[in-house]
Amino acid sequence: MTVAVSYMRCSGDGQISGDTWERQTEKIQSLASRHGFTIEHEWREEGISGKIECENRPAFQEMLAHLLSNGCRTIIVEDLSRLARRYAVQEQILLYLCAKGITLWTCANGGQNITEEMNQDPTKRLLIGIVGLVSQWEREQLVEKLKIARQHMKKNTGRCEGRKPFGDDPNRPEEKPILARMIRLKSEGLNPEQISVILNNDGVLTRYGKSWYPATVAKILKRN
Repeated sequence: MTVAVSYMRCSGDGQISGDTWERQTEKIQSLASRHGFTIEHEWREEGISGKIECENRPAFQEMLAHLLSNGCRTIIVEDLSRLARRYAVQEQILLYLCAKGITLWTCANGGQNITEEMNQDPTKRLLIGIVGLVSQWEREQLVEKLKIARQHMKKNTGRCEGRKPFGDDPNRPEEKPILARMIRLKSEGLNPEQISVILNNDGVLTRYGKSWYPATVAKILKRN
């Protein structure tokens, strides 16, 4: 069995509270079983947009450090959109992985070794590029539709507010002391990873009843 790691990403709180992790895990485990991989570790990029470059993704950077230090050289993702939405970001990450000798598999079409195809087949590299461009186009179309919908709602109702930030929702007063505690721990010199460990050890849950991840804590603290 070849050792591999899995990388999963979702950008919104709504997705985080849904079945995105279960769906991605199921597809990755299925591919691993078919192709003889053993998943030794999984990384979840929580609340990170697919447009963000790899150097600004905490979980991705932790994963790279792990891979480059222990000899494992295979990453499995659900599809290229989990890697990145923008083609330019996809290409940047894929070229970097190729340069480091790291293999990337996606679950699409029963399993594709993307980095191998990029290195060996110019036609498939072109097709991979097209897939990335289509993914980017779909994302931009969705963003435009949501923008028009918000403008329409604001015109009709005079307001169009999104979800209240953590600790600032009057309907969730229990979040204020948690936020205050995060801020206090940060002022004492603790980083998001240490804060998430403390909250999880004390049984403190997120808004959606989940465990805390360092990226979530960092996002909340940055906003505040």
